[in-house]
Amino acid sequence: MPAIHIKYPALTFKAGQRALRQIRERGLRAEDVGVLPGAAGGPKPLGIQGLDLALFGEWLPKAPRQRALIGASIGAWRFASACLQDPVAGIRRLGELYSEQDFAKGVTAKEISQSCQRMLDDLMQGRDGQILANPHYRLNILVVKSHGQLAHDHRARLGIGLSSVIASNLLGRSRLGRHFERVILHDQRAAPPLEPLTDFPSRCLPLDLANLRHALLASGSIPMVMEGVRDIPGAGAGTYRDGGLLDYHLDLPYHGDDLVLYPHFTDKVVPGWFDKALPWRKGDATRLRNVLLMTPSPQYLAALPYGKLPDRNDFKRFMGDAPARKRYWYQAIAESRRLGDELLELIATGRLHERLQAL
Repeated sequence: MPAIHIKYPALTFKAGQRALRQIRERGLRAEDVGVLPGAAGGPKPLGIQGLDLALFGEWLPKAPRQRALIGASIGAWRFASACLQDPVAGIRRLGELYSEQDFAKGVTAKEISQSCQRMLDDLMQGRDGQILANPHYRLNILVVKSHGQLAHDHRARLGIGLSSVIASNLLGRSRLGRHFERVILHDQRAAPPLEPLTDFPSRCLPLDLANLRHALLASGSIPMVMEGVRDIPGAGAGTYRDGGLLDYHLDLPYHGDDLVLYPHFTDKVVPGWFDKALPWRKGDATRLRNVLLMTPSPQYLAALPYGKLPDRNDFKRFMGDAPARKRYWYQAIAESRRLGDELLELIATGRLHERLQAL
């Protein structure tokens, strides 16, 4: 449905200080976009697929240039799909594969990991090289190396480790450095689009055919839900897990003056996964000064089935009725075309700046 027929705005736009000034002065231009972040969030980004299709399938290709894509968890999977030779087919295929997953009551972490491995294999279909050789996009995948009890998948030991992480995070986010090391596996042709990282122990390592799938699987491996990925080639021995544990919504020090275009499923930036229940933990305004955040509006979300985007709890909510969950998810994916339509319309008419809010 074209966005012009919608009685309410489907999108909310929030911009950092520099991005706000730039877009108000000269509009949103594809040639200004140099970085796109993709947040962790389980199936939530399925509900903004229309934005991804509009960006990677239509708008960005009109102004080809080198762009950095940096993602954690599902964000990394979305961007890997966009780096395939046919980004539209890749993005749609990811939505289909994720929606078709189903888990019985009592499913184990090992079984979920095996299912995600099959999903990754079905998505890639031997086309790994296309991602690493994409002429315009440079993929960056965030994972964490786990220390201490967090290096184990035994539920009791892992539970103790997670309890320690929660306590440390309450005392101060910086204390997470004793539990995790940030690892960014990046396209060998370009360094990650970030200033030097000093908040946590961090390493930047090259992606290649030997570690691409390991990195993608690790980046989505949520503790207690999936097994950790061990000994990623090129990263060294250890247990690697979901990059969103440290960088949930990618509150990172983006480098340079390029616009950071952020298609997101919520209108706020939560620094780490353990900060979700801590409303005082917010994104850093200086780090986000070049960011344009585009998200579904409250009115759009309220009109969706159940008043929300798909989320991981739906697997439990619809336990025993997978067809109902799939209908809901596919409807949310279909409705998201409105998001892409509205974005393209606002850009074409030059009216996007009228909707800008400060981030």
